[in-house]
Amino acid sequence: MYVKYARVWIPDPEEVWKSAELLKDYKPGDKVLQLRLEEGKDLEYCLDPKTKELPPLRNPDILVGENDLTALSYLHEPAVLHNLKVRFIDSKLIYTYCGIVLVAINPYEQLPIYGEDIINAYSGQNMGDMDPHIFAVAEEAYKQMARDERNQSIIVSGESGAGKTVSAKYAMRYFATVSGSASEANVEEKVLASNPIMESIGNAKTTRNDNSSRFGKYIEIGFDKRYRIIGANMRTYLLEKSRVVFQAEEERNYHIFYQLCASAALPEFKTLRLGNANYFHYTKQGGSPVIDGVDDAKEMVNTRQACTLLGISDSYQMGIFRILAGILHLGNVEFASRDSDSCTVPPKHEPLTIFCDLMGVEYEEMAHWLCHRKLATATETYIKPISKLHAINARDALAKHIYANLFNWIVDHVNKALHATVKQHSFIGVLDIYGFETFEINSFEQFCINYANEKLQQQFNMHVFKLEQEEYMKEQIPWTLIDFYDNQPCINLIEAKMGVLDLLDEECKMPKGSDDSWAQKLYNTHLNKCALFEKPRMSNKAFIIKHFADKVEYQCEGFLEKNKDTVYEEQIKVLKSSKKFKLLLELFQDEEKVLSPTSATPSGRVPLSRTPIKPAKARPGQASKEHKKTVGHQFRNSLHLLMETLNATTPHYVRCIKPNDFKFPFTFDEKRAVQQLRACGVLETIRISAAGFPSRWTYQEFFSRYRVLMKQKDVLGDRKQTCKNVLEKLIQDKDKYQFGKTKIFFRAGQVAYLEKIRADKLRAACIRIQKTIRGWLMRKKYMRMRKAAITIQRHVRGYQARCYATFLRRTRAATTIQKFQRMYVVRKRYQRMREATIALQALLRGYMVRNKYQMMLREHKCVVLQKHVRGWLARRRYRRTLRAVVYLQCCYRRMMAKRELKKLKIEARSVERYKKLHIGLENKIMQLQRKIDEQNKEYKSLLEKMSSLELTYSTETEKLRSDVERLRTSEEEARSATSRVLSLQEEIAKLRRELQHTQAEKRSIEERADKYKHETEQLVSELKEQNSLLKTEKEELNRRIHDQAKEITESMEKKLVEETKQLELDLNDERLRYQNLLNEFSRLEERYDDLKDEMNLMVSIPKPGHKRTDSTHSSNESEYTFSSEITEAEDLPLRMEQEPSEKKAALDMSLFLKLQKRVSELEQEKQSLQDELDRKEEQALRAKAKEEERPPIRGAELEYESLKRQELESENKKLKNELNELQKALTETRAPEVTAPGAPAYRVLLDQLTSVSEELEVRKEEVLILRSQLVSQKEAIQPKEDKHTMTDATILLEDVQKMKDKGEIAQAYIGLKETNRLLESQLQSQKKSHENELESLRGEIQSLKEENNRQQQLLAQNLQLPPEARIEASLQHEITRLTNENLDLMEQLEKQDKTVRKLKKQLKVFAKKIGELEVGQMENISPGQIIDEPIRPVNIPRKEKDFQGMLEYKKEDEQKLVKNLILELKPRGVAVNLIPGLPAYILFMCVRHADYLNDDQKVRSLLTSTINGIKKVLKKRGDDFETVSFWLSNTCRFLHCLKQYSGEEGFMKHNTPRQNEHCLTNFDLAEYRQVLSDLAIQIYQQLVRVLENILQPMIVSGMLEHETIQGVSGVKPTGLRKRTSSIADEGTYTLDSIIRQLNSFHSVMCQHGMDPELIKQVVKQMFYIIGAITLNNLLLRKDMCSWSKGMQIRYNVSQLEEWLRDKNLMNSGAKETLEPLIQAAQLLQVKKKTDEDAEAICSMCNALTTAQIVKVLNLYTPVNEFEERVLVSFIRTIQVRLRDRKDSPQLLMDAKHIFPVTFPFNPSSLALETIQIPASLGLGFISRV
Repeated sequence: MYVKYARVWIPDPEEVWKSAELLKDYKPGDKVLQLRLEEGKDLEYCLDPKTKELPPLRNPDILVGENDLTALSYLHEPAVLHNLKVRFIDSKLIYTYCGIVLVAINPYEQLPIYGEDIINAYSGQNMGDMDPHIFAVAEEAYKQMARDERNQSIIVSGESGAGKTVSAKYAMRYFATVSGSASEANVEEKVLASNPIMESIGNAKTTRNDNSSRFGKYIEIGFDKRYRIIGANMRTYLLEKSRVVFQAEEERNYHIFYQLCASAALPEFKTLRLGNANYFHYTKQGGSPVIDGVDDAKEMVNTRQACTLLGISDSYQMGIFRILAGILHLGNVEFASRDSDSCTVPPKHEPLTIFCDLMGVEYEEMAHWLCHRKLATATETYIKPISKLHAINARDALAKHIYANLFNWIVDHVNKALHATVKQHSFIGVLDIYGFETFEINSFEQFCINYANEKLQQQFNMHVFKLEQEEYMKEQIPWTLIDFYDNQPCINLIEAKMGVLDLLDEECKMPKGSDDSWAQKLYNTHLNKCALFEKPRMSNKAFIIKHFADKVEYQCEGFLEKNKDTVYEEQIKVLKSSKKFKLLLELFQDEEKVLSPTSATPSGRVPLSRTPIKPAKARPGQASKEHKKTVGHQFRNSLHLLMETLNATTPHYVRCIKPNDFKFPFTFDEKRAVQQLRACGVLETIRISAAGFPSRWTYQEFFSRYRVLMKQKDVLGDRKQTCKNVLEKLIQDKDKYQFGKTKIFFRAGQVAYLEKIRADKLRAACIRIQKTIRGWLMRKKYMRMRKAAITIQRHVRGYQARCYATFLRRTRAATTIQKFQRMYVVRKRYQRMREATIALQALLRGYMVRNKYQMMLREHKCVVLQKHVRGWLARRRYRRTLRAVVYLQCCYRRMMAKRELKKLKIEARSVERYKKLHIGLENKIMQLQRKIDEQNKEYKSLLEKMSSLELTYSTETEKLRSDVERLRTSEEEARSATSRVLSLQEEIAKLRRELQHTQAEKRSIEERADKYKHETEQLVSELKEQNSLLKTEKEELNRRIHDQAKEITESMEKKLVEETKQLELDLNDERLRYQNLLNEFSRLEERYDDLKDEMNLMVSIPKPGHKRTDSTHSSNESEYTFSSEITEAEDLPLRMEQEPSEKKAALDMSLFLKLQKRVSELEQEKQSLQDELDRKEEQALRAKAKEEERPPIRGAELEYESLKRQELESENKKLKNELNELQKALTETRAPEVTAPGAPAYRVLLDQLTSVSEELEVRKEEVLILRSQLVSQKEAIQPKEDKHTMTDATILLEDVQKMKDKGEIAQAYIGLKETNRLLESQLQSQKKSHENELESLRGEIQSLKEENNRQQQLLAQNLQLPPEARIEASLQHEITRLTNENLDLMEQLEKQDKTVRKLKKQLKVFAKKIGELEVGQMENISPGQIIDEPIRPVNIPRKEKDFQGMLEYKKEDEQKLVKNLILELKPRGVAVNLIPGLPAYILFMCVRHADYLNDDQKVRSLLTSTINGIKKVLKKRGDDFETVSFWLSNTCRFLHCLKQYSGEEGFMKHNTPRQNEHCLTNFDLAEYRQVLSDLAIQIYQQLVRVLENILQPMIVSGMLEHETIQGVSGVKPTGLRKRTSSIADEGTYTLDSIIRQLNSFHSVMCQHGMDPELIKQVVKQMFYIIGAITLNNLLLRKDMCSWSKGMQIRYNVSQLEEWLRDKNLMNSGAKETLEPLIQAAQLLQVKKKTDEDAEAICSMCNALTTAQIVKVLNLYTPVNEFEERVLVSFIRTIQVRLRDRKDSPQLLMDAKHIFPVTFPFNPSSLALETIQIPASLGLGFISRV
């Protein structure tokens, strides 16, 4: 085994043990081992030269972290320590089995593993099937008590701070929860309530523990024959009284003192005159009066509540507090020394005064006896003063004595409160006792504690040895004596004659005995004579005892004083003399009869079965002074009594370990742990197991695990023989194993050896598989590469050939191209030369012609120039001469005018003269003026004549000139021909210059145009860019606005969905709460019936008859009865009745009806007013349809009505035409005055309307008269024979026509015409209203357009803003818009609410009017009219008797009906042979008949008897699935029948007309429907419980343990606590068992005709139970959390899903209930290494809580060496990622959860009248009606 790479453990001073690896093989004789530590350091380990003992080997990793330490192959100290550390630190598991011992490590942290769900999970389970837990130990004890009928005990031990008290508390809580109490006294609550009391008076803070128990206790929990708690009894051991008067540094006194000080301000505590804890000497010595995280005032409240619950009255509680306060004040009493031998109390000393007042004693007496003592000799008695030191000791002794007696009294009263009132059948004892203690200074207390642990360790060793022996004998293994440590010599040293205790008692009796003399006696007696007793080298006042755990040195100082426990009798007598304090007298009365202050009081004890142990009695007549038993003697007696009790029971051991001294959570100190493991006997258990055959396998498990080591030929049919053959080959040494009857026993290390062989075989197989696969992969790779190379070669060669062919083609093409190119070049050169020659010739010839032409042109131009110059000179000369002549004329005329002017001026100066000379000149001037005017006119006429003459002259002149010119042109044509050529050439030259100038301008313009175009394009591009930016910004803004709107909409939708989901959840919670109340009510009802039956049996008086109430009071009345049905999909209106309530009979259901109040309110809120509105509209439409569907008029009326209809139609057409014309006329005028109110046209129309309405009333009266005449005519015709009916009808028509008056017909015609006009006017008004609506819509469109424009303007404004302001403005605008829209929507909602309320009121009014009209119409129709209305002859065939779907029975046959149809009916026969739901149909048909008779008492009696009968049959056969399913189906069918035929419209939609005729007519059974609905809920819950009871034993075995896929998971080695085998043996359940059971359930429900929706709910509940129980067990079983198990679970779940698909139940919601289990299985299989894996796990496991995910990861265990464990860092990563997830902190699923059930309405198509009653039911006394 010690070969290279083997791992070993080596000692280490810091870590105790370190792991190392061998670097080379060990050979016998080697003195040094070459090792390498885990941190990589090499080391040479020297072997002990004497023992040559090799270091212990390390177990394989696959065995590390096991639930049971005995499952380890190598059993030794380092393996145990490492396994505990791995489980505690890595897996956060605090419990581990070590054989029969449960090792519990204190986590110093609250863990969620003690809830009621965990208790339920462990209840009923085998101890090895679940992970280690204190609940598993408690369950094992409870199960063995019930199975073996033997008393049990749980021994919890460990040092202070290890968690003993908490473990004992959880064990008691488990018993209280699982068993319950047998009475209504809540004994289990009282048992649990004793804990806070005992903790307050017996626990204190120490340096190691904040809540350390300073006493030992043994609680016996009593059970009756049904194993329910009936009482308890408590025994206490060795209270640490010295703590009352002294506390070490950082410690406290008992909690109760600090609780009193913290509550000193309470009014009731004012008289105690308490203060702060630092004020009192007894509470301030430790210097640590406060515990972190503990509120002493709150703890005081809990203590007082517990006292009240245990029956300690308030007066006694105040008495206890007075005594405790008196002890505190007594501690503050001081003494003043008078001399060295005497002292005194200061006068009027306040603490002593308060003490005396509280105790009710005299101050002087107490002060005197505190400083004096009485000495009695043989002859006289005298009083002696004592020194101050002795007085202080006496004060402290008195305080200790008072507290011890008070402690004893409280224990006695707790026992009285827990005393069983009935005979105890068995008990389970829980021992919470101190563990082995060793301190720097060990005194009398540590000596007693270690003595008790020696006794317990001896009992433990003997029990372990006994179990090992029994196991070997049972398996018929040869028994060899195992050497184990026997601590009887140590016990003898302590308790035997002349032992330590005996010498101590003897020294206490000596008058001058002292600690030193006692030590010398010990040395003389035991030193060098007993190997277990030693003397310290440097001390003569101490001794050493070698205990089983360690050596302990005890200091002798104080042993005698503590053993004597001396209290002065005079002080006790003073206290006994108190007359006012009753409780104080009770503490000290009969003190000599009390067994001991640390033992159980005999009062209130109940003798326990199979434990004939009685407390030791004090012998009477002994003086307490001389023969008082010492503390050591009392403790030894109580310890012997305890051991006798434990030996008479089956013990279970819990060893509590303290992981560190600093109370750090999940911190493991190896040194401290090893010390405690050695001290508590765990390692001794390991050593005993390792000495024999510690590893044990069943043959089947061994075969399954090591099948890989066998060859096919080795496998035989006999598994046992196969295993023997294989082991003989694998292990040569036959001493290493033994074959038992059912198991194989292995020595230590053999399993590890087999695991190594198995791992090597698997590794070799893996290497072979890898080799083969790698070779196959390489061959595939080579073939792939070869194929690729061939392909590449083929393609390359083809490419080269193609390239060569291309080269040849190109060469040939190049030659051809060169030939044609050269030919082309030569030809081009020749053509250029020829063209150049021709061009030169042409140029030369042109040059010569042009020169000749130029010479001729110049000559011609010279002639033209001469001609023009000569003409110009002649014209210039003529013009000059003409100007000179004109100038001369002008000069002359100017001279003559000047002369005339001069004359006129002279004459003007002599005007006066002229006036005188020329009188009448003005007249002459006027005449002259007229003459001038006339002359002017003449001048104008002459001018016109002259102009006309000039015009004629000019025309003639022009003609002449034209002639001359024509002649001249004809003369000059020759000349012009030559001149034109020249001018043209000039013009061409000019045009060329202009062309060049134009081209230059064009180029400049083009440049400018290009520049402008470029600038324009650049500007356009910039504008486009700006536009695109603006567009993008606009789109971005629109997108943001859209996104914001979308987000707001989505958020509102999400909020709406969440609110809807929350409302649904609230509704489901309310339903669940209501159904739980129903369940609780049914349970209480059953309990009440049981108690009633028991009382009747006890009294032995026949059951009195049941008094019925008056018939006017139904059994389901209540003060407020709500008939809303919470379990149906259709919610009906709320009905509330108030009826006088009287005392109901036992069978009344008034409580049922009261329970529905809350649920009915919720259901009422669920339906809106719209439902009622729709319902009223449907009623109105239905009433209208009924009126329209009235039977048609036959005979004459039919013909008459057809004629009248034709006339009315023709008249309607005319009226429509007239109306259209009138409308056109009105629209053409377009005068608002015409149509306005008050206008003539309006008044005319109004008058017409009133006249039409009056005429309509007249017509109605005439129609009534005509109908009466028709009826009389029918009566006259009726006696005639049937065969003449048709002819009679014709005669009747003629008579009617004769009878009619033409005037009346005309008036009727006019009236109908006016009626049509009225209808047309109404149509017109509707049209106007529609037009108004259209206008309003147009207005809205216009407003929307304006809004759009405004939006565009805002957008334009926003675009001008900078981007930040733009976004802010757009957001602000969007917020404003949404706010306005919300306000508008709110206004519309308010308007709609008002409208709905208004319509609701109108509907109520209309409903009343419709009802009145229907009643009035029924009253108006005469009976003869109803009977005689059908006139047409009908052939009526004779039928058989027509049944009405009712069953008649006599009142006295009601019980017989219930008995035959309910109580004695066999469901199987009915389900197979008859129609489903037949009992429900029969009962409903009976109810119909009672309703038909209008017999309310019969209806009430039948329904009540039916409900009570169903309850009785379910109570009697409630465990039978068929019965419960049958009556659930029939109850639902009965409920559906009551709904279907109730007459309510909501339930009549699917009825046939015939079924509607069968509706109930007289009674409204809505309240009974509610009662039946509640009964159906109770039956459903009972059905679920039956399902759970049937399925629960199958689930864990079938879903988890059974290997559906064989060979996937291997069995790991197990320890003493054997788990259930995963191999399918006979009788074990498999997945097929579960599926077969599901098929059975489904087929039974289908046979019983259960509603499909209800079947879906049952299946959903079944699958939830399967998933919850499977997941809970997975979370509590470390051996199930592996990769292979995850595959098994997923396969099993897929099989269940396949079953759902086969049954067409995938939409039932059952698959969703398995989602947590599916995700847990996936979690076991996914990778668990990287952060990506953590993210995937967090997103995948959304149905699991954080606690469940972390638990699965902590429990994950590799089954093979090739799997890897989950790292702690990865688990922490998961926790960090999931810390924000809000989910339940609960670890387990609630397997008892029942989904709220609903019963959707399911009407039946079966006609009641067709149902036949089979004779097999025995219902011959009822008859069909």
